[in-house]
Amino acid sequence: MSKKTIADFWEAMGSNDFEFASKWLHHDFEYYMPQTREYLQGRSNFVAFNAAFPADGQWSFAVQSIISDGENAVSDVKVTDGIRKDRVITFHTLRDGLILRQKEFWPDNYPAPEWRKVWMQVVGTAPF
Repeated sequence: MSKKTIADFWEAMGSNDFEFASKWLHHDFEYYMPQTREYLQGRSNFVAFNAAFPADGQWSFAVQSIISDGENAVSDVKVTDGIRKDRVITFHTLRDGLILRQKEFWPDNYPAPEWRKVWMQVVGTAPF
Protein backbone atom coordinates (compact mmCIF):
# COMPACT_ATOMS: atom_id res chain seq x y z
CA MET A 1 0.00 0.00 0.00
CA SER A 2 2.80 2.46 0.80
CA LYS A 3 4.33 2.09 -2.69
CA LYS A 4 1.03 3.03 -4.34
CA THR A 5 0.51 5.95 -1.96
CA ILE A 6 3.96 7.33 -2.81
CA ALA A 7 3.46 6.82 -6.56
CA ASP A 8 0.06 8.53 -6.38
CA PHE A 9 1.57 11.41 -4.39
CA TRP A 10 4.27 12.05 -7.02
CA GLU A 11 1.68 11.83 -9.79
CA ALA A 12 -0.42 14.44 -7.94
CA MET A 13 2.64 16.66 -7.51
CA GLY A 14 2.98 16.60 -11.31
CA SER A 15 -0.35 18.42 -11.55
CA ASN A 16 1.35 21.42 -9.88
CA ASP A 17 -1.83 21.68 -7.79
CA PHE A 18 -0.16 21.40 -4.39
CA GLU A 19 -3.46 21.63 -2.53
CA PHE A 20 -4.55 18.52 -4.44
CA ALA A 21 -1.21 16.78 -3.75
CA SER A 22 -1.57 17.52 -0.03
CA LYS A 23 -4.50 15.07 0.09
CA TRP A 24 -1.86 12.31 0.28
CA LEU A 25 -0.42 13.92 3.43
CA HIS A 26 -1.50 13.04 6.96
CA HIS A 27 -3.04 15.90 8.98
CA ASP A 28 0.03 15.65 11.30
CA PHE A 29 2.44 15.92 8.33
CA GLU A 30 6.11 16.81 9.00
CA TYR A 31 8.82 17.58 6.45
CA TYR A 32 12.57 17.86 7.03
CA MET A 33 15.53 18.68 4.76
CA PRO A 34 18.71 17.52 6.58
CA GLN A 35 21.12 19.35 4.28
CA THR A 36 19.74 22.76 5.33
CA ARG A 37 18.20 21.61 8.64
CA GLU A 38 14.81 23.10 7.64
CA TYR A 39 11.66 21.69 9.23
CA LEU A 40 8.04 22.22 8.23
CA GLN A 41 4.80 21.11 9.88
CA GLY A 42 1.33 20.81 8.43
CA ARG A 43 -0.32 20.36 5.07
CA SER A 44 -1.11 24.06 4.65
CA ASN A 45 2.58 24.96 5.09
CA PHE A 46 3.49 22.26 2.56
CA VAL A 47 1.06 23.78 0.03
CA ALA A 48 2.28 27.35 0.65
CA PHE A 49 5.97 26.36 0.51
CA ASN A 50 5.60 24.55 -2.81
CA ALA A 51 3.40 27.26 -4.34
CA ALA A 52 5.94 29.96 -3.39
CA PHE A 53 9.00 28.06 -4.64
CA PRO A 54 10.61 30.15 -7.42
CA ALA A 55 10.22 28.06 -10.57
CA ASP A 56 10.93 28.83 -14.22
CA GLY A 57 7.98 26.74 -15.40
CA GLN A 58 5.67 23.90 -14.46
CA TRP A 59 7.25 21.21 -12.31
CA SER A 60 7.44 17.67 -13.60
CA PHE A 61 8.31 14.62 -11.54
CA ALA A 62 9.66 11.38 -13.04
CA VAL A 63 9.75 8.55 -10.52
CA GLN A 64 12.88 6.44 -10.99
CA SER A 65 12.17 4.00 -8.18
CA ILE A 66 10.13 3.44 -5.05
CA ILE A 67 11.14 0.91 -2.42
CA SER A 68 8.68 0.22 0.37
CA ASP A 69 8.56 -1.89 3.50
CA GLY A 70 5.38 -1.62 5.51
CA GLU A 71 4.84 1.97 6.60
CA ASN A 72 8.22 3.13 5.25
CA ALA A 73 9.22 3.95 1.69
CA VAL A 74 12.04 5.63 -0.23
CA SER A 75 11.57 7.32 -3.58
CA ASP A 76 14.12 8.46 -6.15
CA VAL A 77 12.60 11.13 -8.39
CA LYS A 78 13.88 13.36 -11.19
CA VAL A 79 12.44 16.87 -10.78
CA THR A 80 12.54 19.70 -13.31
CA ASP A 81 10.88 23.02 -13.98
CA GLY A 82 12.34 23.11 -17.49
CA ILE A 83 15.54 24.81 -16.36
CA ARG A 84 16.48 23.12 -13.08
CA LYS A 85 17.21 19.41 -13.30
CA ASP A 86 17.34 17.87 -9.87
CA ARG A 87 17.26 14.44 -8.32
CA VAL A 88 15.42 14.10 -5.02
CA ILE A 89 15.68 11.19 -2.60
CA THR A 90 12.77 11.12 -0.15
CA PHE A 91 12.29 8.91 2.89
CA HIS A 92 8.56 8.61 3.63
CA THR A 93 6.82 7.37 6.77
CA LEU A 94 3.13 6.57 6.47
CA ARG A 95 0.31 6.41 8.97
CA ASP A 96 -3.30 5.53 8.24
CA GLY A 97 -2.44 5.16 4.54
CA LEU A 98 -1.16 8.76 4.27
CA ILE A 99 2.31 10.32 4.33
CA LEU A 100 3.09 11.36 7.90
CA ARG A 101 6.74 12.37 7.44
CA GLN A 102 9.14 13.11 4.63
CA LYS A 103 12.90 13.46 5.02
CA GLU A 104 14.15 14.80 1.71
CA PHE A 105 17.60 15.15 0.16
CA TRP A 106 18.21 17.43 -2.85
CA PRO A 107 21.84 16.66 -3.75
CA ASP A 108 23.72 19.16 -5.89
CA ASN A 109 25.36 17.95 -9.07
CA TYR A 110 29.12 18.34 -9.18
CA PRO A 111 31.91 17.39 -11.58
CA ALA A 112 33.50 14.00 -11.11
CA PRO A 113 36.83 14.20 -9.26
CA GLU A 114 39.87 13.55 -11.45
CA TRP A 115 41.36 10.88 -9.17
CA ARG A 116 38.46 8.47 -9.89
CA LYS A 117 38.93 8.44 -13.70
CA VAL A 118 40.96 5.24 -13.47
CA TRP A 119 37.85 3.29 -12.39
CA MET A 120 34.88 5.45 -13.32
CA GLN A 121 33.43 6.89 -16.51
CA VAL A 122 31.07 9.83 -16.82
CA VAL A 123 27.88 8.83 -18.67
CA GLY A 124 25.12 10.98 -20.14
CA THR A 125 22.24 8.76 -19.10
CA ALA A 126 21.86 6.80 -15.88
CA PRO A 127 22.58 3.10 -16.58
CA PHE A 128 19.93 1.97 -14.07
